[in-house]
Amino acid sequence: MPDTPPTFTVDDFDFDLPPELIAQHPAPQRSASRLLDGTGATPVDLRFTDLPGLLAPGDLLVFNDTRVIKARLFGEKPTGGAVEALIERVLPAGNEVLAHLRASKSPRPGSTVRFADGAFEAEVLGRGGPDGGLFHLRFPSDPFALLEAHGHVPLPPYI
Repeated sequence: MPDTPPTFTVDDFDFDLPPELIAQHPAPQRSASRLLDGTGATPVDLRFTDLPGLLAPGDLLVFNDTRVIKARLFGEKPTGGAVEALIERVLPAGNEVLAHLRASKSPRPGSTVRFADGAFEAEVLGRGGPDGGLFHLRFPSDPFALLEAHGHVPLPPYI
């Protein structure tokens, strides 16, 4: 009879991670990326180049080839007030997105926000999303293309 796989809860993945250990930028050389070996009683800090030495015949490697979308945009309201947007979801039609907006005063529906030093404007359609907390914006063209051209990778905030 095969072994029963362990069951996990969210609490099994809760751990203290000091802010100074959260990467703020990718490693200049990908091969220099850090690797945590948790197979022993005490975790050991390694480098990605150490991975082959950790593998044994029959091990399974799963590759994640997804890309992080450059979902952070910086802009300003017509009044000149700064706006930071984090695009959470690109909607299926109409070049529309749902986004978190950070501004000293929330932009009103019908107003516009200029992004990327005026490279494009987005119209604020109102609030949307599952809880109504996100802003519903309309971009002038394909949101994915605009994010690729003008967006920034959303790294975790340094606390």
